[in-house]
Amino acid sequence: MEDIEFFDICEKEQTAATPFLEQEKDDDDSVTDQFWNVANQANGKGHKIGEESEEKDKIRSKEASEGVGEDSDSSGEIQERHMNNGNNNNNKTMKYADRVQILNLRRNLNQLDNIAKEKDLTIEKAREELSACQLRIEMLTKERECTETKIEEEKEAGNTAAIFRLQAMHRRLCAELGNEKDLESKIALMLKENVYEMWQIEIEQGKFGSLREQLEQDEEELERQCKERAEQRIQKEKTAAQLAERKQQVGKKKEMEAWEAYERRHQKVVEDAHGNHEKAVQFLKKSMSRIRQKEAKEELKTQEHMEKRMQAVLSLKNNITSNRETLRTLQVRDKAKALEAKKQEMKMRGAILAGGGNVTKEIFLHKQHVELERQKQEFTEHQKSRKIEIVARILQEEAYVEKQKKHQARAEALRSQGKLLDSLQWRIKTWQYIENACEDPAAAVLQKSWRTPSACSLVDDKSSSVVDFSEKALQDTIHENDDEEANETLAEPEFTGLWSQECNLYKMPKDETDPKPLGASKMERKIFTENLEKLRSGIIRKQVLSGHEFKGCPFYSKPSFIHFKDFDVGKTYKKKIILINASYSVNFCKLVGVSEHLKDFINIHFDPPGQMSAGMSCEVVVTFKPMINEILEGKVTFLAQSGSFSIPLKCTTKRCVLALDKELIDFGTHVVGETISRTIILTNRGALGTRFKLQTSAGDNGTCTTAKSSLERMVSPALDGITSKEKASSSPVESSIYENKEQVSPVHAEEVRQTYMLGESQKTENNMGSSHVEQLSQDALITKADLEAENAQSPAEPPPEEPPIEITLGKVTEGEIGPFSSIKLQIIFTPSIPGDVRAEFEITFDNPNCKPLHFSVIGVSVDVPVWVPNPNVDLKICMYDRLYQDCIIIQSRAKAALRLKFEVCKELSNHMELLPKTGYIQAQSSFSVQLKFLPRHSLPEDAGKYFDTETRVLEVPMTIMIADKTKPIEFIVHAIVTTSDLEISPAEVNFGYCTIYEAVQTTITLTNKSILPQEFGFVGLPEFVEIQPSDGFGTLLPLESLNLDIIFKANKAKEYSFELICKSEINRQFKLSCKAVGVHPPLELSHSLVKFAATALNDVSTATLYVINAHVSLNRFTHAVPRIGKGEIAPVGPTSFEFLVPEDSPVTIMPSVGTVLPGKKCLIQVYFRPVLSEQLIREEAVQMLCREDAQRTMLKKIHESEMQKRKDETVAGKKDGKKPSFAAFRQPLRVRSSKYAAASSGFEPPKPEEIKTNSEEYIAAQYSLIRNFTGKFERYIIPCFVASGDIDEKIGSENLKYSPYNTLYLELHCPAVAPSVVITSNNGKNIVNFGEVAVGHRIIQRITIQNISQEQLALGFSILNPNGPFLLVSPVGTLEPGENQFLFISFCPNESKLFFETLDIRSIKATLTLSIIGHGVAPSIACSVEGEVLDMGYVIAKEKVTSTFKIQNTSTLPLRYSIKLESLSQTRDKEQQRLPFFITSPPGRTDFVGTQNYSGLSVFNIFPVEGVIEPGKSQDFTVTFSPDHESLYYSDCLKVVLFGKEIAREIWLKGAARNHMMFVEGGDPLDVPLESLAITSPMSEEAAKGELEEPAKSLLLSLEYIQAETSGTPAVRELKIGAIRTAQFASKKNVEFSLDSLPVLQQKGFTIEPVKGTVDRGQIKCISVSWVPPADFDPDHPLMVAAVLTLKGDIKESYKVLFIARVVCT
Repeated sequence: MEDIEFFDICEKEQTAATPFLEQEKDDDDSVTDQFWNVANQANGKGHKIGEESEEKDKIRSKEASEGVGEDSDSSGEIQERHMNNGNNNNNKTMKYADRVQILNLRRNLNQLDNIAKEKDLTIEKAREELSACQLRIEMLTKERECTETKIEEEKEAGNTAAIFRLQAMHRRLCAELGNEKDLESKIALMLKENVYEMWQIEIEQGKFGSLREQLEQDEEELERQCKERAEQRIQKEKTAAQLAERKQQVGKKKEMEAWEAYERRHQKVVEDAHGNHEKAVQFLKKSMSRIRQKEAKEELKTQEHMEKRMQAVLSLKNNITSNRETLRTLQVRDKAKALEAKKQEMKMRGAILAGGGNVTKEIFLHKQHVELERQKQEFTEHQKSRKIEIVARILQEEAYVEKQKKHQARAEALRSQGKLLDSLQWRIKTWQYIENACEDPAAAVLQKSWRTPSACSLVDDKSSSVVDFSEKALQDTIHENDDEEANETLAEPEFTGLWSQECNLYKMPKDETDPKPLGASKMERKIFTENLEKLRSGIIRKQVLSGHEFKGCPFYSKPSFIHFKDFDVGKTYKKKIILINASYSVNFCKLVGVSEHLKDFINIHFDPPGQMSAGMSCEVVVTFKPMINEILEGKVTFLAQSGSFSIPLKCTTKRCVLALDKELIDFGTHVVGETISRTIILTNRGALGTRFKLQTSAGDNGTCTTAKSSLERMVSPALDGITSKEKASSSPVESSIYENKEQVSPVHAEEVRQTYMLGESQKTENNMGSSHVEQLSQDALITKADLEAENAQSPAEPPPEEPPIEITLGKVTEGEIGPFSSIKLQIIFTPSIPGDVRAEFEITFDNPNCKPLHFSVIGVSVDVPVWVPNPNVDLKICMYDRLYQDCIIIQSRAKAALRLKFEVCKELSNHMELLPKTGYIQAQSSFSVQLKFLPRHSLPEDAGKYFDTETRVLEVPMTIMIADKTKPIEFIVHAIVTTSDLEISPAEVNFGYCTIYEAVQTTITLTNKSILPQEFGFVGLPEFVEIQPSDGFGTLLPLESLNLDIIFKANKAKEYSFELICKSEINRQFKLSCKAVGVHPPLELSHSLVKFAATALNDVSTATLYVINAHVSLNRFTHAVPRIGKGEIAPVGPTSFEFLVPEDSPVTIMPSVGTVLPGKKCLIQVYFRPVLSEQLIREEAVQMLCREDAQRTMLKKIHESEMQKRKDETVAGKKDGKKPSFAAFRQPLRVRSSKYAAASSGFEPPKPEEIKTNSEEYIAAQYSLIRNFTGKFERYIIPCFVASGDIDEKIGSENLKYSPYNTLYLELHCPAVAPSVVITSNNGKNIVNFGEVAVGHRIIQRITIQNISQEQLALGFSILNPNGPFLLVSPVGTLEPGENQFLFISFCPNESKLFFETLDIRSIKATLTLSIIGHGVAPSIACSVEGEVLDMGYVIAKEKVTSTFKIQNTSTLPLRYSIKLESLSQTRDKEQQRLPFFITSPPGRTDFVGTQNYSGLSVFNIFPVEGVIEPGKSQDFTVTFSPDHESLYYSDCLKVVLFGKEIAREIWLKGAARNHMMFVEGGDPLDVPLESLAITSPMSEEAAKGELEEPAKSLLLSLEYIQAETSGTPAVRELKIGAIRTAQFASKKNVEFSLDSLPVLQQKGFTIEPVKGTVDRGQIKCISVSWVPPADFDPDHPLMVAAVLTLKGDIKESYKVLFIARVVCT
């Protein structure tokens, strides 16, 4: 644990030191390719324990892993930066790796010191705890001794209570003392271990003593070097600052010049603008003055308008205040009137009570009389006003007729003169009159006879629709021709601005209007009639759409039936109707009218809505003001474009609908002297109330009586007088109205009852005759003579004796029943005489339309001295074999004691019993009998007819015999008998084979056969059985079935046979037999259930478990051995297993097959990677294609409709004479040809199997499913088959013998959720493939990630291999919801192989894994230049020569190359400052750059310089050699650089230049390959032309003769003489050469061939020189001979050849 903490702190300090390292690395010039190797070595020196806990540290902290990832990123940048600056390092400066090593060592030593301090602190704490524990032990020991002393003292004193208390204290102290001693031993052991560990730490510290000293010295040196680097850096910064200052001064100078130029241009622009501004100001002032005047006028108008509105608001407020005061005054007055009326009523009540009358009836009659007088007065006043209105109307019509005649006469006079100017005015006036007559509400009268003929009646009824149409046409005409009358408005707003003054009324076309008036001449009338016929035929048009003609009602009405139910005369009712256009297209709707006989009562308010699209609606308001109390029926007619339609209308009056809930009341049999009551309900389902009276029927004689009330004979004389007066004086119409008003209740009917009243109202007659009045006077009213005759009976006459009345009425015998109410009437049965009783009753009503209702009452009375008050004994529900008891009370009305005998029928004598069987009941007292009922299972067979087997109802008659009485007393015992059985299905359960590592579950059904709920419970369960739910306990409802799960888990390998017992609440037992075989498999799983965390799509969750082979011995007595039941024991040895994973499952098990040795275990890893199935993605792709096609189809339809609309507009434009615009057709044609070409052809969706996995449709569908994924949960059970033997020794797993009973099962719970982060780039793929990249080359790819969750995500990244080629350049910290961020990953391979790594993007919810793939390829080329030198030969100065070579790409990736010359490198100037190689004498020549041109141009030119060579291809390169002066040492180095970094090939370019056409080559060098800085003047032209002889040049030719023991090898050298091919020197075609002093040479042993000759242009000849030492040669003295070689070309050149020969012995 301490080691883990130690290295965790190390990682944190390393992370903290990273910024310092990054700062230092910028100034470090050393190569850092081996940075991590050195750092690892330093860590290894510091501590060896870190290598052991490296894996623990990686798992321990996510932050540490992220820190390492950042260090690896920075290390990659350090390596890349220091590779470029590696050549500038100073060898004396401490390297970067050394500094890292120093930091690591210091960090490790500090951590070691910290651990030592912590361990020292731990030891101190342990010692303190040990001392405290020892102190507590001493205290407890003292307390124990003291307690023992006290116990002895109490024993001597004999105090038993104190002894027990002290003994308990002693036991507690002993227990505490034992605990403290155990704690002491533990602390001492821990202290010992800590001391031992402290010693180890001190030893480790001693080992690092010398290292500490060295580290301090290194730190001092490091600090000194840091200071030096800081000084150097400051100096560089000063130099850079000076350069920047100079650049800034130059820039400022240029900026000042530019600013001056800008100022000059700006000044000119300002002057021009100023002149223009002066001109514009003049015009602007005038415009502003006009604008201000206009604004002032508008402001004034606005103020006036606001003042008007404020005045209006104030007046409204004042009106509201005055109205409120008026209302308060009225309310006070009404309250005073009500109080006065109440006082009058109280006085009247007192007067009536004083007179002995019925107060309720008198007051009610008085109120009716007052209401009747009020209604009569209102009706009289209303009739007078209507008469005045009718007379005024008649006078107005007469005046109008006279005026019309004058207009007709004037029109005929004008027409005879040919002037018809006034015809239009006449027509307008006529239709205005018609409109006013039809719309005037005062034209409505009470009856049909009062309807005044108007102008509407002049037109035929069938043409009412035409009249309405003409009214609209007339309105248009009025608006066009009569401005004064059109502008007249009856309703004006209180102040302007609140009402809209625009009204978009629908106007009919002009060609359909302009009807002729009715009062014109015959010709005009004829023309008008023809126009009307045409108009009628054109109103109704057929509506045809898409070849289908619309048939049916063009408008749908809601509601479809207008019904005014239960109306009151004089009130106004309104209903709103909605008309919906049910036709195919646009339609019109206008009102024609209502039925003729309803026009006086029905008013329709309908504003024509104009054109109505299909499905649109409009509103119609129907107002009904009834004037007569009759049922009215009719319809409202409308006219549409496709035909007329109507809505039925009906108005029904209030009625009484009375009914009884029963027509027969049966009291049953009762004993004389009892009193029984029943109720009957009288219901009024109508909206009209009435009075009722309950009495006996006329044919019923003496069986029922009721108390008579004085209210039945009282009549109000005022009402009688009013009735007679109305009959005598009223007119027939008025009398009928009055009679109807008298019969109608003032209570208004509710419209909720419309459905019921609709059927009842059809049965009522509308007209009430005089017979109704007579019936009312006969049934409801009693004259004074009847009252006097009734009261004139002599009180002295005794009333006749009547038989006792057994059936009587209750308190309520008459009264008022309101609308939609009910009343309960009580009937009382008091039997006094034995026998049957029957009575007939009748309910009569004041309403003559209500027929009387009749019902009958029957009862039976018996005379028995003993009776049972409860003749029906109900024992409720009883179970078999259970005892039930009840007490039966018996009453006696006899005056002496009676002997009773209780008998039970023979059928139930074994089940039911009455105790006692005999008893005596005292006079007029009660007696109790005990009833015992014990139903047995034989009850259905024994009871016979008394038991119903279907309903299980038992009805048993019981008999009580009375001594000296022949008639027994019977009562009935009722009971429902049910069983108490519980049924278990199935009766036997076989679990089969079950391993000891799993549980087997089976389901049973427990059914309650009883009709009572029963509690149950499984008791005495064995330890290996479990029952769920509720552990096998619960309650079963009647006849309910419950499924129970029985879980069996074997604890050892054997055969199980047991019984499960279920007990009910009455202690009944029900058994269930179970069997099973326990199996102990040879292998076991460490976990049989794996619950994965919620895993996002394409993410991976891993679980680890083990397959364990614990079978190491066959001894079954010492431990459990694997076997099947009691079968053979499995052999000890290697055991194989195989997991069988289902196909197409997101689960992978590694390894799925393996072998486990005895006593060993095998690691198993289970991977869960949820993915979307390919079939689901393909189906989604097909659906997306179908949706896209549907969208295209919809766009096509829209486009076609637009095109059709444009065509219609074009046709309309042609009719109007306008030329169509061709621009409107160009764009649609272009769209149709491109966008809708695919939509025009039929779309056939592809099959899901045809969708390819790399297609765009597949990728889009996958992306859509991932975004819309809602999550799913899957459960898998993976079988693991077990077989004895080694899988490696067999050919296949099928060859091993295995038993299916040894199978292990692994259960996996796999929840899948939607990912929180997805890849949006690269078509959503999680693979980053860099492809083939050259070794050392770096490529960066950008990946886009998006947060598709609804919350902010903090991202973390896994660690890439720090020494690997992949690097995460820019990690992302957080992602907002819906935000996109970029990740940059670089790939720089360092060797040629395939690389693969995974990058995990971690969030709180899920992990997104990126697979990074890259292939490092080492670039290789093949060059056609053999060797490393490309010799361009000799060329005349200032001429050119070219040479070609080829480079072939032999690698598998394209190569980007660039050709660089060493002479053009940036470091060339520094290299020239060094000493020449011939002075420093290096082992080999390192400077390949030789003589260069004086002009500064490059001697060697290469083409092409850069490009790309494809794999397997080659590229030709041309080298041009163009010297500008004579030199033999032209040279340069050509470098082939790949990808701007790697030098693939170096070629040494050589060449020589001469001013003349001949050259000599060979011999030993006599000078250096460098030129002097001095430039020699070239030869004059005259000298060149004169072929002057140049001074002789020297050549050294050394020859070495190799002398062997037996013979020698001659020394051979060559001299090459060549002629340069050139266009110059045309006079000389060849070069002649000759060598003099030949005899001397031959004498000295030299042989030369040839001595002379010629060389053609472009040719080279060799002069071979061989030497054999002569006989007189002295080996100690080398031979030196000189000769002159003469060349003749354009000039003559001489070379002095010095031959030096010597002998070399081997």
